[in-house]
Amino acid sequence: MIYSVDVRIVAPVNDTEVTDRVEDAIRNVFPDAEPVHEEGRLVAEAHALDAFSDVLHEQEILDTARRVFLRNSTADGFEFALKKQAAFEGIVNFAVGEPDELGEITVEVRVREPDVESFIDYVAPETDEGTPVDPMREYGDRYDPESGEY
Repeated sequence: MIYSVDVRIVAPVNDTEVTDRVEDAIRNVFPDAEPVHEEGRLVAEAHALDAFSDVLHEQEILDTARRVFLRNSTADGFEFALKKQAAFEGIVNFAVGEPDELGEITVEVRVREPDVESFIDYVAPETDEGTPVDPMREYGDRYDPESGEY
């Protein structure tokens, strides 16, 4: 799939935290990102979520990720938040409910190509009992991968 996305990642750096550890938390989940220190926070940009998608597959949390992405989507993209401590360990743990006392890693994804839902399908595909559904297998020649339509 050809896609064009802009990913903005922001993580607060509290006085009690070591900046390098927060930077490691970002890079462990988004290895293509280059965090830059701004006043009280790290900001990074990326243009792919392939490595992040790999972690979602490995942790077998595609359904959870899809729900979070779709719930927080607009016509232009989607956003979500991750727990910093889990990210430091290379684990994706979506932040929901009460904010973490250390703050969260917030991620904004702006999708230019394809549409938002198709990109979500790419990053966190639908599953059948936890196994990603391959639209080509399910729909055969009725599936057009360029348009994402059946």
